[in-house]
Amino acid sequence: MQLFANTQVMRNNILDLLIENKLEDDCYVEMLDYTIDLFESRGLGRDYYGYHNINHELEVTYFSLLASKQEKIKFTHEDVKYLYVAALFHDFDPEKSVDKPHEESVLKFIATDRKLSQLIKIANIDLEIIKVLILRTTYPWMGELKKNAEEQIKQCFHNSELTRNNVEFQKHIMDIGWYLTVVDRISGYALGDFSKAMEMAKMNAHALAWRPSLIVRSAVAYFEELLNKETDMVKPVLKILSNEMRKNFFDTVLSFMRIRQQEITIQADCAYKNLKLVPTIECMATRNDPEFINSLHDILLELPRPLQFLDNFEKSVKDPDTIITTLRLNGKQGEIVGYAKGGSLENYNLREEIRDENYGLGNTVFLEPIAVKMGYWGLKGGSEMRHMFVMQAHSKKFKYLTSFALRDVINARIEKEQAEFVSKFDPERWDYYRIRI
Repeated sequence: MQLFANTQVMRNNILDLLIENKLEDDCYVEMLDYTIDLFESRGLGRDYYGYHNINHELEVTYFSLLASKQEKIKFTHEDVKYLYVAALFHDFDPEKSVDKPHEESVLKFIATDRKLSQLIKIANIDLEIIKVLILRTTYPWMGELKKNAEEQIKQCFHNSELTRNNVEFQKHIMDIGWYLTVVDRISGYALGDFSKAMEMAKMNAHALAWRPSLIVRSAVAYFEELLNKETDMVKPVLKILSNEMRKNFFDTVLSFMRIRQQEITIQADCAYKNLKLVPTIECMATRNDPEFINSLHDILLELPRPLQFLDNFEKSVKDPDTIITTLRLNGKQGEIVGYAKGGSLENYNLREEIRDENYGLGNTVFLEPIAVKMGYWGLKGGSEMRHMFVMQAHSKKFKYLTSFALRDVINARIEKEQAEFVSKFDPERWDYYRIRI
């Protein structure tokens, strides 16, 4: 189950909750539509493959209103107004160079945008309190990040006539901010099933330029911290949800934990030599086998969407000019758990921004992003497949290899392989590079 099919459905659900919470004035609807327009116009709409897109912003807004009747904090009508506005704009960072929003950039935007300032004034909302709520969503809430946020919060409280000399009200605002940051971290996982949760985890990893081996372990750490350190707020929020939403959330938590257990088992088997990863060059008879093609295709679908090269997949596998190396378990007939695939650069339509000077010269092989089954990343199978791929490319007289990789990985290859950046991409930092074979 995924509650929202598209932005319009999300918008309608939020409008229903606005009416339920007696926030029916035109300014609140205008804020919602303005937020959607802003995200879409800045390339942060549904097509943006990053965690902090319009979907996330609307999910948090919807969820903030949905769970506002929880029993931990008694929200007034005024509180819900502030909660709604803070949720709508809490992650809008128009100048983002990385996916994770920079709270100072968010605050700068909401303080200087003329249209938003006008709508906030009409709603009779104190902007300083909105700033406090957004600053409280800083994550993780610890160390220097927390210290810097608290310093700014202190200044905001001083700037506001409503909070300047009212310590009790300041604490209440901080509690609302605590509620918002918990909602921020629960909402997406309660509003969909595990397939949605895994896609969100891959989006987050891709946008933060994490290696694939970190996806599951980071998800487990994320949920453990949420459930253990934020228990006093998480429990009342989950309690007020529908049974289906609670089930979605806990099914997701348990599923990530089960996958992590499988990962640890695989790592232990490799460490104790119970499991061996064997890079293999496949013969054409195998490559024409539908079962083989389906195995590769299933592994491909585990990659983040921007790394999936799906066009003419079956045809390319069967093409003798395509270079394919697989990773099998315990022998050349074992289960396939990964593959490296590529061919002449001219066979690919890459991102429009890429201007490769060798395109059309027939001297460059393009290596698609290496695909490995969940649980087998980080065991050096990927690098062994890549090495075997380069050897095959050399035998076919290619002079250069290009591919996409994380920026820090490319930097590490600059001296080792004389790698060079051809195009860099922000905020994802998944860049296009070249090496000489």
